[in-house]
Amino acid sequence: MKRIGILTSGGDCGGLNAAVRSIFYRAKDKYNLDVYGILEGTVGLMERPPSYMKLDYNTFSGQLIRQGGTFLGTTNKGNPFKYPMGDGTFKDRTVEIIGGYHELGLDGLIVIGGDGSMKILKDIADKGNLNIVAIPKTIDNDVGATENSIGFHTAVDVATNALDNLQFTAASHNRTMILEVMGRDAGHIALNAGIAGGADIILIPEIKYSIDGIIKKLNKLNSYGIKHSLMVVAEAVKKEDGEHSLITFADGEQRLGGIGSYVSEQIMKKTDIECRVTTLGHVQRGAPPTTSDRILASAFGVYAVDLLAKKKFDRMVAWKDRKVVDFPIEMGIKTYRQVEKEDSLLKTARALGIYIGDL
Repeated sequence: MKRIGILTSGGDCGGLNAAVRSIFYRAKDKYNLDVYGILEGTVGLMERPPSYMKLDYNTFSGQLIRQGGTFLGTTNKGNPFKYPMGDGTFKDRTVEIIGGYHELGLDGLIVIGGDGSMKILKDIADKGNLNIVAIPKTIDNDVGATENSIGFHTAVDVATNALDNLQFTAASHNRTMILEVMGRDAGHIALNAGIAGGADIILIPEIKYSIDGIIKKLNKLNSYGIKHSLMVVAEAVKKEDGEHSLITFADGEQRLGGIGSYVSEQIMKKTDIECRVTTLGHVQRGAPPTTSDRILASAFGVYAVDLLAKKKFDRMVAWKDRKVVDFPIEMGIKTYRQVEKEDSLLKTARALGIYIGDL
């Protein structure tokens, strides 16, 4: 093995640059490999010539380990098997990706992505006989085979800091401050940040809630003489009628968002409690990575290079029982990690008196 590539795919998050850095150092120092960073994810391999940068020691001499996002660029739009073209049609562009891999003369490719990206890249690798290893990253922490994914701790830290700041203004005005955080299908960010940030109410998509249940909790606080409160709600939480709250953008794309405003409106319709809503959005993705994410990303990167060197392809690295392990990619992504009803953090939240739904 002489030359390997790295690409980041899907949404960005804190820790990606630390992962790329560790991959380079391990590959160059241990195995004397040339390392190519593919720009803009799979799009870089579609371009002709392929879009890439050859990584060297100077690449990592500055702030990259501390920097949020991914300096290589990424994409979370367009399935390469059905890629949207400018004329409104769709095209299978996987052959172009496979061709880009071979045009660069790669002996292996490390893919840093979530479950969706890993599945797509595995299918492409199977089709083109590419040698790949995958590293899980997702702020939602929903990849089933790993206890932690790159980016999760940073997102939780940002949300916790936001709750810390909101507490003071909530107390100043006797308001209920509602923080809407990311969480496409899983409530891990909301649950962890809510406990760490002293939230009184946590709403996650896995557990049904009611506006009346929320109001009951707020009234209970008021009976103690506490007239302010904090609430954290995951963006994927549904309205009481079971519908998602969606935001339509100028280009017609719909995304999750607005559930915090919905809950606020319902509370103020039924009570004299004043609510204000803060939506964190992409602040959770672009923040500088926490210590935990830098360490996890570094450990994953080193292990991924060793897998390639040993020709153990089609593997996904994972964190389990305080160490790095690996699984076949297919096994690694076949389970989805939501908040389970017996999750110890749910028990912790309830023991703290936090309203977390009607069970």
